[in-house]
Amino acid sequence: MAILTDEQINDALAGLHGWQYSDGALRRSEKFPAFLDGIEAVRRVAEHAEAQDHHPDIDIRWRTVTFALVTHSEGGVTEKDVQMARAIDGLLE
Repeated sequence: MAILTDEQINDALAGLHGWQYSDGALRRSEKFPAFLDGIEAVRRVAEHAEAQDHHPDIDIRWRTVTFALVTHSEGGVTEKDVQMARAIDGLLE
């Protein structure tokens, strides 16, 4: 799978909710009303990621959860990451 160009990444970001491209990965932080709400969101994302065999890096800081997507085996952001970002958007709605 090919690494996306900066232009392709910027085009993809236009259709994603709250995602940014920084430090070589797609990133989205979401603040939840309570700690356990964030944990529940992580559980939903983890189940989907496991089914897709494509796992985001996840950072949990009290009520704020940050998801980071990069295809490590390819050394950059690929279409697989964009697809997972779309799926995470749906799971967080």
